[in-house]
This record gives sequence, structure tokens and C-alpha cells, in this order.
Amino acid sequence: MTERIVVVGAALLDGDRLLAARRSAPPELAGRWELPGGKVEPGERPEGALVRELREELGVDARVVERVPGEWPLRPPYVLHVWTARLEPASAAPAPLQDHDGLRWLTPEEIWDVDWLDQDVPAVREVAARLRAAGAGPSARAAADRD
Repeated sequence: MTERIVVVGAALLDGDRLLAARRSAPPELAGRWELPGGKVEPGERPEGALVRELREELGVDARVVERVPGEWPLRPPYVLHVWTARLEPASAAPAPLQDHDGLRWLTPEEIWDVDWLDQDVPAVREVAARLRAAGAGPSARAAADRD
């Protein structure tokens, strides 16, 4: 059996806003939006990889908050794991340094205004449901449960 390689993605949050990053490469992904992140290197913990990737790709210092339930297949042997993360208080603002040419902070109402990469859609759906549930009362939780 082939060993799986974990790719970490960051649901980077600012209040109830989610950061989306527009890919600039490779050509088949350029122009589409994703949760920033990358591969976990051998000997690296996923949470450490996420902090490293956010520093490399966006120039930010972030702290990992919690794992988003689920595992989403990418092309074999890769699988996507997503964590929520927040910027450290003294962090620089995110900038598209590597593999991206644009960033957008999306409110819960705007999350589906961008063309997400297919493999990120299930994770974004899970994060959006959590944001709706956290941002309102029982009716929002009921709506999130129906998704």
C-alpha cells in the first residue's frame, strides 16, 4: 500500500472572515482559489508544517487553533487536512508571496463568491458551517446541520 502524504490547509480566520488565496501556478490551477498551505515534510508535525507554510506563502505568523474534522483526497498519494488558524497579534498582514497572486478576506456571506479549487470545496463547506454556527443563534446551527 502506498503511504499517504498529508497536505495541510489553513482556514485562516480574522473574526468571522476566512482568507482565500488565488493560485498563480501551476497553469491548470491558476486563477482559482484555495486555502493556503502545503505538504508536511518528513519528521514535521502537521501543525508545524502549517505555521511554516503560512510564513513562506503569506509572510505571516499564525497560531493553529483546531483541526477541522475530515480528510479530503487529492491526487494520490496526497490527502488534505485542514486546521483553523489565526494571525498572531504582532504578525504582518498576509501578502501573496509564493504560488498566489491575490488574497481575499471573505465574510460568511461571501465565501462562495470565489471559484474554489474542487478539492478545497468540502473543507470550505465545513468551515463555512462552523462560522455560521458560531456567528448566530440556534437557527444558524440548525441551518449548518442541514448542509
